[in-house]
Amino acid sequence: MERSQTPQGNRMSTVLGRRLGGELAKHRLEAGLTQGQAAKVISASTGKVARMESGWVPMRDPDIRILCELYEVTDPAAVGGLLELARVDRERRKAKGWWNDFPGLGAMKEYVALESAATAIKTWQVAYVPGLLQCEAYIRALKPDDNFVAARLARQQRLDDEPRLHLHAVVYEAALRNLIGGADVMREQLEYLADASEKPNVSVRVLPFSAGAQVGIGCGYNVLSFTEPGAMDVVYIEIPRTQVWIEGGDEATEHDEMFERIAGEALDEPASRTFIRSLSKDL
Repeated sequence: MERSQTPQGNRMSTVLGRRLGGELAKHRLEAGLTQGQAAKVISASTGKVARMESGWVPMRDPDIRILCELYEVTDPAAVGGLLELARVDRERRKAKGWWNDFPGLGAMKEYVALESAATAIKTWQVAYVPGLLQCEAYIRALKPDDNFVAARLARQQRLDDEPRLHLHAVVYEAALRNLIGGADVMREQLEYLADASEKPNVSVRVLPFSAGAQVGIGCGYNVLSFTEPGAMDVVYIEIPRTQVWIEGGDEATEHDEMFERIAGEALDEPASRTFIRSLSKDL
C-alpha cells in the first residue's frame, strides 16, 4: 500500500492510522463480515468504519477491543499490538515536536514524526551514510542549507532520547567510498560513524563489494517498528522527488526479510568498525 499523508478537512490520513486500519480490515474480511456489521457493534455509521479503516480518524481503545472480539482476534499480543499502534497514532496526530519548527521539511515531516515514535529502525543504505549517523560537515556537503542541517541534527537526538531508539544500519561499501564533500569531510564522517557504532543502541554493519550482487542493491529503505519488531512494521523508501510508504502486508514482510538477508551477508559489527576506520586512515 503506497500513499502519502493527505489532509481532508480537519482530518488527516496518517501512515500509522492506515497501518492500523488495514490490520482491522484484514481481520474483518477474514471473519467474513461487512463494514456495516462492524459499524453496528460500535454504534457508528458504515462511513465512519470506512474512514477508520482508511486511517482518516484516530481510533479509540474500546472500539478496537469490541472489533477484535467481533472478528475473533483473541491473541493478547495481537490485540495489544493494535492498541499500542492506536496509542502512538493518537499521540502523533497531537504531537508538537521539533519538526514543526522546520517548515522546509515538506514531505519528510511525517517520516521524522514517525521516527521519533519508533522503537526500532532497520536501515539499508546503498549511496549515503544513514541520516541518523551523519556528521554536520557531511550533512552540509549534501545540502548547504542551514535549515536542512539543523533539522538533520535535531533528528539525531532521537538516538539519545529515552526510551532509546534501536538502530540497525547496514551500509553498502559504495556509500563509504563516495567522497561527499571531499576527503577531509569523508574522513570526519567515517570516524563519526565508527564512534556512533559503539553506542549500545546502534548497530552498524558494512556490506563489502566482495559480497557480490545482492537483492536490494538498487535501492535503500527503512523499516520502522512501533511495537514488537515485525508485528506492525511500515517501510519507508525515499526516491528522487517522492516518498513511498509500504504499510504492512506481504510487501512489508518481504522488505524486512530482504534486510535480514543483506545483513546476513554483511561484516559483523567489530569487523565493520575496523573496516570503516581503515577506510578513514586511507583518505
